[in-house]
Amino acid sequence: MTYVIARPCVDVKDKACIQECPVDCIYEGERSLYIHPSECVDCGACDPVCPVEAIYYSDDVPDEWADYVRANVEFFHDIGSPQGASVLGNLHRDHPITSALEPQCN
Repeated sequence: MTYVIARPCVDVKDKACIQECPVDCIYEGERSLYIHPSECVDCGACDPVCPVEAIYYSDDVPDEWADYVRANVEFFHDIGSPQGASVLGNLHRDHPITSALEPQCN
């Protein structure tokens, strides 16, 4: 299992989690951030710095956002495991669950 970024991150993308991640496994989509499940080392450094409390250990994701466990895995199906989010930058795409959402008011 791994950490997961859920709906509160959509249209916020604070990126404090990216700065804390020691293995560079948090990738940027167009509207949300995604944690690569194979690259995450389960250190939890990202969780406490998230200002919108969007990061959960996969077993602890609230039921209302359970689909984000799948979204964080499926987001990487096309790109595999690039081993470095900072090299790729914004991937200019999102998982369909995120893409289908109305813009979030902040």
